[in-house]
Amino acid sequence: MKKIYDFAIDLTLDVISGKWKPAILCHLGEHKTLRTGELRRMLPGISQRVLTKQLRELEEDGVVSRQVFGEVPPRVEYSLTEEGRSLREILISMSDWGNRHAQRENQAGQEIEIHNGSKSGFEKM
Repeated sequence: MKKIYDFAIDLTLDVISGKWKPAILCHLGEHKTLRTGELRRMLPGISQRVLTKQLRELEEDGVVSRQVFGEVPPRVEYSLTEEGRSLREILISMSDWGNRHAQRENQAGQEIEIHNGSKSGFEKM
């Protein structure tokens, strides 16, 4: 099926959008390689089904690599691809913008709380 986007940024947002995708990318940037269970422990509140779906989408988009080891029990590890690491500057900029925007909104009387304002995972990509 052919995908059509009005702007190139729409494709970028399509690849990285999703409630958990930025956090997944941040953790993989921080730790380089993670197993599914490790990622799930780092993302409280995510279900196994949603984690698997988000990882599959990131893999299909060439951002995350999945390596399966022929062991019992099976072991699967995820890491960023070169394409995934190329998102570094974009994710840092978006994180910085979000922090600045939250500060402005809070000063204007809105209540915005960012649980993890760290961008260290993106910086280590």
